[in-house]
Amino acid sequence: MKLKVAILITAFCVIVGFSGAQSPSPNAPSTGVPYTEHSVWNISLVKTKPGLDDDYLRSIAQSFKGTMEEEKKQGLIMDYKVLIGDASDRNDFNILLMVEYKNMAAFDGLREKTEPIMAKVMGGQDAQRQLAVKRLDVREILGTKTMREVILK
Repeated sequence: MKLKVAILITAFCVIVGFSGAQSPSPNAPSTGVPYTEHSVWNISLVKTKPGLDDDYLRSIAQSFKGTMEEEKKQGLIMDYKVLIGDASDRNDFNILLMVEYKNMAAFDGLREKTEPIMAKVMGGQDAQRQLAVKRLDVREILGTKTMREVILK
C-alpha cells in the first residue's frame, strides 16, 4: 500500500507539476484575483473495506507516518494529515491522506529524494511491493488530487 500510495502520489505530483507550471507565481502582481496562493496539498482518497478502517490505519501507522516524518525532517514536506470520516455512499472514500508541500516547485526531483527515505522506512523494492499488495486486501485508492491552498483576501 505504501509503495502504491507513494508511486501514485509521485506520479500525480509530476503530472500536476507540469500543469501547475502555467499558474501565476505567488509573487506575481495581483490581477484582481480574490486570493493569495499558499501551499500545495497532495490528497489521496482511500476507501477501506467495511470494518477494516482500524486495520488500514494500523498498517500505515509505521510506514506512512515514518516516511512523512522523515520527509518533514528533511524539509521535503511541510506537514501531513490523515482524516477519517463516514463515506457518503458505498462508492465514496472514508479516509484522506494529505501531504502539504511549500509550492509546486517542491515536486521537482521529488522521487529521487523520497526513494531513499521509503527504502529506509519500509525496506527495498520487494518489501515495498509486498506491503502494497497486502494493503489491497483492506483498501482501494479511489484517486489522488493535488490542490493549492488559497488565502482569501
